[in-house]
Formats: sequence, structure tokens, C-alpha cells
Amino acid sequence: MPGPDPSGRLPLRKRLLFRLFLVSALVGACSVAATAWLTARTATGAIEREQGQAAADDARIRDQLLGYAATHPTWRAVAPRVRRLSEETGRHIVLTSLDHQTLADSAPHRPPSSARPATVLDPLSVGAASPDVQGTGGRIDPRAVGPYRLTVAERSRLHRYAEQETACLEANGIRAAIDTAPSGRPTIRHLGRSETPAAAPQCERILERTTTETERKALDQLNALVAQCLKGTGISGIRVNVDFSWSGATGGSTAVSDDTIASCVADSRREQLTSHVAPPARLFLGSAGEADRTSFGLSSRSTAEVTLLAALVFALALGAAVLAAFPVVRPLHSLTRAARELKAADVHPPVPVRGNDEIGQLTTAFNELSEHRARLESQRKAMISDIAHELRTPLSNIRGWLEAAQDGIATVDATYLASLHDEALVLQHVIDDLRDLTALDSGRLTLHTEPTPVRALLEQVVTGHQARADAGRITLAVDAEDLWLDADPVRLRQVIGNLVANALRHTPPGGTVTLSGCLADPEEGPTGARQGVRIEVRDTGSGIAEDDLPHVFDRFWRADKSRSRQSGGSGLGLAIVRDLTELHGGSVHVSSTPGQGTVFTLRLPGRRKHQEPA
Repeated sequence: MPGPDPSGRLPLRKRLLFRLFLVSALVGACSVAATAWLTARTATGAIEREQGQAAADDARIRDQLLGYAATHPTWRAVAPRVRRLSEETGRHIVLTSLDHQTLADSAPHRPPSSARPATVLDPLSVGAASPDVQGTGGRIDPRAVGPYRLTVAERSRLHRYAEQETACLEANGIRAAIDTAPSGRPTIRHLGRSETPAAAPQCERILERTTTETERKALDQLNALVAQCLKGTGISGIRVNVDFSWSGATGGSTAVSDDTIASCVADSRREQLTSHVAPPARLFLGSAGEADRTSFGLSSRSTAEVTLLAALVFALALGAAVLAAFPVVRPLHSLTRAARELKAADVHPPVPVRGNDEIGQLTTAFNELSEHRARLESQRKAMISDIAHELRTPLSNIRGWLEAAQDGIATVDATYLASLHDEALVLQHVIDDLRDLTALDSGRLTLHTEPTPVRALLEQVVTGHQARADAGRITLAVDAEDLWLDADPVRLRQVIGNLVANALRHTPPGGTVTLSGCLADPEEGPTGARQGVRIEVRDTGSGIAEDDLPHVFDRFWRADKSRSRQSGGSGLGLAIVRDLTELHGGSVHVSSTPGQGTVFTLRLPGRRKHQEPA
């Protein structure tokens, strides 16, 4: 049993160091096994590639020697090419005539029998079924051009025609390229199409209609041979074209005539080219060593590939270790990304906690820190919103009174100046108490209580909102008994002012908002059997739906979600009413009947005038 973790928090199996060690050991074992398996597999593949390379070398040797035969009338000068091909491919190359006379040997000291026969090289019968049957079953190597090889001047002239036609085609939206046949004759190849389309009508097809002097002479000779071959077949009038197609056939069945003509054209071309190509020869290919190889081993190249692949397996093993460690690194990346995003955002979703290891504990601590920061940021924004909301009301009242004085509606007397002074005091008090608003959210706001007459307090609130009520043709009334409160008059005036402002906002023209104050019954009081004061703000407005009543004191909540800040307030006034009322040791309650009106009731500790405070 492993001992407890020295930190006293996590068992050994959950510790990050132990898990990384375990993963490293597992990856190392898998790497060794994978390297052994891949080495064996690579060795097999290397042998197969060696065999494929040998076949490709054989094909290359045959093609190059066949090309030599197609362009030379004899094998006399082939020896240098044979030696070069032997050096490049590592093969023993022997070339003999059909009667077994040696034409070229890359290793003259070795007998031809040491090399195995590969094929018969005949440029006039490529791919013939039997190397001993000449002129049948095979095609003519296209490099065997003989008398059709153009002169330099003829090539230059035909290339000019080809370039002119290509430029014309491209001007008409047809992409084309110029290829050159072994004879030197250019051909036009249309690009991007499976079949060659007809050229643009306005492009002259000069190249197709042009036959050089060299080609005419060679074709005249070929046509004479074809005519000689077709004697006695009843077919006449054959004319072979530059591309070795024919035209002008008369007489005989079409199918039979085509086969006969094709055979005669092929035989005539072979007869015409016989003096221009090398005679058939036998090709023998063998090993370049002292003895022919009967099996393939690993070459130095294959050995190097196996070594490199082993190194690659090791690199992949390291990559697997990194992937195995990814579950550990991923939470760290998530924490880093979340920390960076948190600088630009107020709230960030919690980072998923994966496991109960060190990383999991770090993630949990980060999420708690993020939540705490979000709460602090929310409180900061709430404070700013509260300030904006509370500054607007006194500023609006002051502005209303001043505009009324400017318009001559209000008389500037002592009462008028007192009202402005009171509103300025409220405004100044809000500004001076910015820290107190923050303390309100944390429960540390200090009230400056003093004996406060209820009726005078309500009348001050009415005076402060009279201008707004008159503008909305709403009646403001006060009905209060001679009662006293031990309260902060500025804060309490703020509470009642918020309720009046809210009532005016939801009361239609012609309605009434009544402020009343009376002695509350003992059972209604927030202090048990002690009597208190009940202050009501009653309106005849639109009312509040029953389902919305539990939410009216929630911060930022509005019954009508479509109302803007200008028309519906910021959604903070009633929340401030609740907090300040509770801070005074009281409570607030709301009741409403949709379509008839709403009543907000404050219950606060209070007394009658003749009573002294306890």
C-alpha cells in the first residue's frame, strides 16, 4: 500500500508526478514493441521495393535500347550506352543478334549465358507475340521515323504555323499546347478536354493542311509500297496521310478492306523503315555481381530507411506521451484562456473541473475566485446604476421648477426657493453618500437618525414631485396623523420619493396619488408588540399582475419588459426602497388590483408626538 501523500490532501494514485511516471513507462514499452513490429514490416516492404525497382530498371533498359534501335540503322555504336545503363542500374547487360552474335556486353569477361534472356528488341514489332516472327503481332515504335524526319527549316516553319493556330485558339477561349512528334512535326493538343474539339472557325488550320517536301517524298514511297501490297485484292486508290491514316479506297467489302489496308500499310511501313532501324536483337539481363542473385536482401538504402523509420517511431512515442499528458495540460490551458478572457469580460463561465487532483483543486479555486470577482463587479455596476437613478430624480425636479420659473408659471417666492433648496440638498446628499450606497449592498450603511415628523416629511415629498404631477394632470394628496419617526429624514424621504415617482409613472391623467400616515396596529409592527407607523403610497394606476408582485422589489426587474429607462425607470428604485426600509428596522409590502391601483405600505418604528423616544 502506498503511503499517504506528504501534503495530506491527495493519495499517491492521484498525484500528478505519479501519473506522468506511469504514462512514460507505458509509452516506453509500447515504443519498443512498435519499433520491432515496424522494423519487420519495413524490411518486408524494402524487399518488395527492391523487386519493384529491378522490374523498373529492366523496363528502362529495354526502352532506351529500343529507342536506340529505332533511331540508328545498326547496333554498331550501342556499347557506350549499354555500359552507362549497366552503371546506373547495376545490371549485367548483354545484347546479341538473333544468330547469337554478341553486339554489346557490359561485362565482356562474363559469358552471355550468365545473364537471363529478357526480350527481343525490334523497333518494327514492339510487343510481338513471338520474337522469331517478324512483322506480325506488334506495333511500330513511334521513334522509328526514318525518311519522315524533318529538316531544321521544315521544323521551324511548321512550328510557326502551330504557334499561330495556338494563339488563335486561346484568343477564342480554347487552351492548347504544342507537342513535337519524334519526326519533328509539331502537333496541337487541346488542354482540359477528353476529346479534341473542333478549332474555332476563324482559325486557319494551316498546320493540318501542310505537308513538307520530306514528308511528301516519304509518303510517295509508302503509297507505292501499299499499292504493290494491295495488288490482286481489288482495292485501289489508297492514299496514306501524314498520320498514316488512309483515304480514297474503292472496291471490296468495307470490313475486309479496312483490315487488308491496315495490314498492308503496317507491312509497307516496316519495309520502308527496315533500312533506317537496327535489326532485331536479343537482350540478356543479369546481376552485376559475380553470381546472379536469387533473392533480395536489404540494400544500404533500405537499411537507412529502416533506421529512419525506427527514429520516426521513437518520435511518435514521444508524441503519444504528449497526448497522454494532454488531460493534464488541457485544464491548465483552459485556466490560462479563462484568466485572459476574464480581463475583458465581467463574467466568465466556470472552467470544467476534471478530477480531484492538484489541477482539479486549482480549477475549483479559480472558479471560486472568478465568481467572487463577478459578484464584486456586479455590485460595482449596481452601485453606478443606483447613483444614476438617484441623481435623476432631484435633478429632474430642480429642472422642472426652474423651467416653470422661466416660463412664468411658478412664482419665485420663499416656498419656491425652499423647494429648490431641498432638492439640491437631496442631490448633494446623494453625491456625498456614494460610499454609503456601496455600503448599502454590503449592509454597512450608517443612518443619521433624528426625530422626524411624518406629515412634514410627506408634504416635502409631495412638494418635490408636484411639478411632475401637474404636468401629468395627476392629483397629489397627503393624509397623515401627527406622528413622529426616529429615522434618517433624507433616506426616508428618498424611500417615499421613489414610491411616489413610481406611482406617478403608472397613473394615467386624471388619477390620484395619496400619501397617508397613521399609527399601525401592534400586530402589524415590525417590532412585535411595540406600536409603529404605517405609511402608504396609494395610486389609481394600472396596477400590477398577481404573478409579478413577488418580483417588484427585485433589482432591475420591470413588469413591462418593453419600457426603456426613460419611460420605465432603471428598475432600481423599489429595490432601494426595500433595502433602506429594512435598514430602518421596518418592512415594505405591496398589494395591487390590476386596473384599479397599487398600494405600497411601509411599516416603521414610530410614536405619537406627545410620546418621548424610548
